[in-house]
Amino acid sequence: MIAEALARQHAVLDAEWREPAQIASQWREAVETAPELLESVHRGAFWDLLEELSITLLVTREYEHLVMALRMTRTGPHRSFMRLPHPSGLAVDRRRGVVHVASTRNPNQVYDLSPVTAVLERGDVRHDGLDERPLVPVRSHFLPGCLYLHDLALIGKTLHANAVGQNAVVRLASTDRVSARRPGHANFPVDRRGVLFSGATREPVARNLTRPHSARLRGGRVWVDNSGYGELGFARAGTFQPVARLPGWTRGLTFCGPVAFVGTSRVLPRFGLYAPGLDESAAVCGVHAVEVDSGKVLGSLVWPRGNQVFGIECLPSAWCTGFPFVIGARTGRDRIKRIFYAFGDCNAWETRR
Repeated sequence: MIAEALARQHAVLDAEWREPAQIASQWREAVETAPELLESVHRGAFWDLLEELSITLLVTREYEHLVMALRMTRTGPHRSFMRLPHPSGLAVDRRRGVVHVASTRNPNQVYDLSPVTAVLERGDVRHDGLDERPLVPVRSHFLPGCLYLHDLALIGKTLHANAVGQNAVVRLASTDRVSARRPGHANFPVDRRGVLFSGATREPVARNLTRPHSARLRGGRVWVDNSGYGELGFARAGTFQPVARLPGWTRGLTFCGPVAFVGTSRVLPRFGLYAPGLDESAAVCGVHAVEVDSGKVLGSLVWPRGNQVFGIECLPSAWCTGFPFVIGARTGRDRIKRIFYAFGDCNAWETRR
């Protein structure tokens, strides 16, 4: 009886952790993705722009635990994804060929992703080669959950993150009295209280923002999402100059030529206080292509059942074709297993650094 029970137990345990999606993300539920979370609708020239710019757009959807990749092919839109626990900030190290993704759970993680550029020759498996360059995890760094990592940025050759849980850079309230009120309190003043600081001088470069997010340097200007009003704009002479207003909490920003790709999110009920300039009922989860000079929205991709977008980055489609898990295609378990079983190069796993 004991031998039979042990055999049954062994069979059950031996069958576990066999799916590459689970192993790659170190998350057991990674294979369970609700199909409605992946459904999307587009407006305007969104896909045409991706084709014209020859880019693959990466998008993190933190509360759905999804990292998405969007690009246009000769046969139409190509959408792929990977499940990661609460992915937030994105940063691309173009010198090393690595995409960094922050995972804001306890413990925190930073995943390093690189594109598969070859397959290893194995005597026990036949592989016809790859006509794609999907991103796969090649490394993961574990960090204390108390850091509460969110956004990522490369400064020089070094990766940086904002540790929200540590409040390493603290903005002093513009008042001469000490207050016990803190962010999150129902009576904490939020509207127009956000400040954008210079990392070099520690001086403010823009005031009167509401939940500023995704600061980016472009053309000598600092661009930023003014989330609480759904705006995209830039800092000039200490003030914020809005360029476009979008339907939702603006988070995530990247530039490709004359186009800015901006993410919008729904407003979570507990954060309604931080969105005084938004119509919460009209907010959508999506990505919008904005003409920088005019502020015109050229096209959008919206996930009707989505919730939150955090980070956005663009990569040349020739360098990265997305992720191994493709939406709406018969990818097949065999193909997925072959990719993860024999993927090669991945920038030689950075062994030559």
